[in-house]
Amino acid sequence: MSRVINPNRPGKERDRLRKAVALAMREMMKLPEPNDSTRDMAAFIALSLEAISKTVETTVTAWEKRDYWVKADRFRMDWVWAELLGKQMRQAVLDEDWGEIAQVAVQVGQALGDIQVSPRHRMGTPWVGAWKQLDREK
Repeated sequence: MSRVINPNRPGKERDRLRKAVALAMREMMKLPEPNDSTRDMAAFIALSLEAISKTVETTVTAWEKRDYWVKADRFRMDWVWAELLGKQMRQAVLDEDWGEIAQVAVQVGQALGDIQVSPRHRMGTPWVGAWKQLDREK
């Protein structure tokens, strides 16, 4: 019997989420004032940052099984911002504190400064319905 290979690896998922967050940030900054769409985008950013944090733990767990402790710790330190900013964004969205959302969005933008999303991307609008999901989880 042959091995089963999972094509959805944590690194690919992390890259996909980073691009989607960068796209949501770009679209959120275009809007002149907060509305329902902005709330969806902010909730999507919070959920995506938390999902990125989970992929980091999946990657690190595999390394720790092989006793790559130093590599795992460095990787965790490189990605600690995702979990922290995800929690801050979640709380700001639930409180509807638009000033805090803007501050966290700036920090997320700095962390994702290297991401390039093509104007002709095929991601669509992944943030639609994110507010309902975040509201359900609280």
